[in-house]
Amino acid sequence: MEENKKDDVPMGLTDDKLANPGRVKRAATLVIALILGIVFADQALKIWVKTSFYLGEDWPVTSWFHLKFIENNGMAFGLELWSKLVLTLGRIAVVVVLIWALARLYKVPGIKFGFLTSLALITAGAAGNIFDCVLYGVIFNDPVPPMIAEMFPPGGGYSTWFEGRVVDMLYFPLFEFYWPEGIPFISGQYFEFFGYIFNVADAAICLGVGLLIFFYSKETGKAYNILTKSEAPQLEEGQKPKDKEDY
Repeated sequence: MEENKKDDVPMGLTDDKLANPGRVKRAATLVIALILGIVFADQALKIWVKTSFYLGEDWPVTSWFHLKFIENNGMAFGLELWSKLVLTLGRIAVVVVLIWALARLYKVPGIKFGFLTSLALITAGAAGNIFDCVLYGVIFNDPVPPMIAEMFPPGGGYSTWFEGRVVDMLYFPLFEFYWPEGIPFISGQYFEFFGYIFNVADAAICLGVGLLIFFYSKETGKAYNILTKSEAPQLEEGQKPKDKEDY
């Protein structure tokens, strides 16, 4: 049992070299709360839209923010690449790896809370869309609009396990215009910003990736070295991480 416990700690970190218990608890609380909160919010909104809107229904909350119910078979923002099963299994693999990484990194001194937040956002976003892919084809039917879908319909779902469609609804048509005549390739074409329709999970993934790229790119390399056991930042006995390292 002792050997298994030690295997969960990155090489070079003994019990007295880990981040102080208070920081470890805060980091664990942050990661768990973010993941559970985002997955819950994502699924609650999707289920409400799925059982309240017919497919294609558009509800203008404001002139620049709509709830518009669409479904897609693919990736974030309605993109469709590769087969459905490959995408679903890929999402599951990503979530498993991210949870493994978070479980090892949250207790390591010097790993910033912002970096853990980024990973937690990506993990939650990927997990949120997994529920759609794995379950929605079985627990919802697919009536012709303007009929609204039922949850757990007597006749069964519209597809099989792992073949569900992802529900999207967040739509921000901030502005629109037609390109002036005379511009090559796009002359007179209609343009809308922002035309993509997405969900809470998509937003979490994009925010997490953006944070990693613009604010925590150096932390990514540090985390990789820790996870591959080639580097493990240590604290001297009794030393606490500096506050600035937490963020």
